[in-house]
Amino acid sequence: MLIEVKVPALAESVPDATLLDWYKKPGDAVSRGEMLIDLETDKVTLEIAAPEAGVIKELLQQPGDVVLPDVVLCIIDTEGTASASPEPSKAEVTAAPVANETEAPRFGPAVRKLIEEHEIDPASVPASGKDGRVTKADVLAYLETKQSEDIAPPAATTVQPRPEAIPGARPEERVPMTRVRKRTAERLLQAQQQNAILTTFNEVNMKPFMDMRSQHKEEFEKQHGVRLGLMSVFVKAAVEALKKFPVVNAYVDGDDIIYHGYYDVGVAVGSERGLVVPILRDVERMPFYEVERKIRDFGERARDGKLTLDELTGGTFTISNGGVFGSLVSTPILNPPQSAILGMHKIQDRPVAENGEVVIRPMMYLALSYDHRVIDGREAVQFLETMRKTIEDPSRMLLQL
Repeated sequence: MLIEVKVPALAESVPDATLLDWYKKPGDAVSRGEMLIDLETDKVTLEIAAPEAGVIKELLQQPGDVVLPDVVLCIIDTEGTASASPEPSKAEVTAAPVANETEAPRFGPAVRKLIEEHEIDPASVPASGKDGRVTKADVLAYLETKQSEDIAPPAATTVQPRPEAIPGARPEERVPMTRVRKRTAERLLQAQQQNAILTTFNEVNMKPFMDMRSQHKEEFEKQHGVRLGLMSVFVKAAVEALKKFPVVNAYVDGDDIIYHGYYDVGVAVGSERGLVVPILRDVERMPFYEVERKIRDFGERARDGKLTLDELTGGTFTISNGGVFGSLVSTPILNPPQSAILGMHKIQDRPVAENGEVVIRPMMYLALSYDHRVIDGREAVQFLETMRKTIEDPSRMLLQL
């Protein structure tokens, strides 16, 4: 029986995907669940596995092709017989010498070509593919992190000195954007062009929270198995403010404003592939420790490229913490179609006035960027003021004040 392997349904915000490298060729035997190919989308890399055991009869799409949902990728013959593996040519043996195949990084011809062009040590590229395979996305992400380094292509005839070895050299390198980076650039530009973005600021005294955390952190971690961090408090405080100002949790759809009766908060996470925003769904129902667990899990899987499309789709409000990188103040850009985004920043000791005296307190600037078409300045300012009061007195969340 012949079975068609198709591109799976993608998220609404992900229109297409790019094929990376085939792990099989026509005539190869495959078992059920065995890896066939990776699809790179704007958000994640999807693994396509064989739905049934059989033999690859035909590959209908090639690496680099852009495909839509439900497009047929290949055909598997469940009653076919695998063809004998041809002897490798001398050129293939020369191009990819392997001392121990089980220990060598595994990749397809397109990945090998990219590695050879940039003179990359395959062992230095973090692999995200199944069974430790290095994908094209892995190589592009690795190159992106090494943009500041000079990686010269192999010379055609004679070996030329690298630019850094020449005094006064000004090396440059052209590296293609990953799909994640390109899509992020498109969405940010779209947000700037289609929204009336305005940013308002406030500052919060972090001492009450830091005192509370010092008092309860050991018991909290012992009981819940996760440390009490900043993000859970800010996420929960944001939900309390969103409840009071529901328009901040809404978005514009044509001539209508869509109000959400739930709170799906996106938390911006940086990874080697670019910025991603996994979603904490129904945060109003989650206790603090569950928020902390989810955020930690998102961060770990973002670094490994293991987040799913569903986890990166949707969201009604976003929080970005530039403070972890040392940012003192910034104006975050909206994450369409959302109407607002909260920016957290570095905690810094500063002199402030309290009861007529100047004291030193750990302060943080908060920034709320919002779409002025739907959110008025009064609501934005009051939203931030609600957050400030909640964070400076966390008991307000318990008392629902």
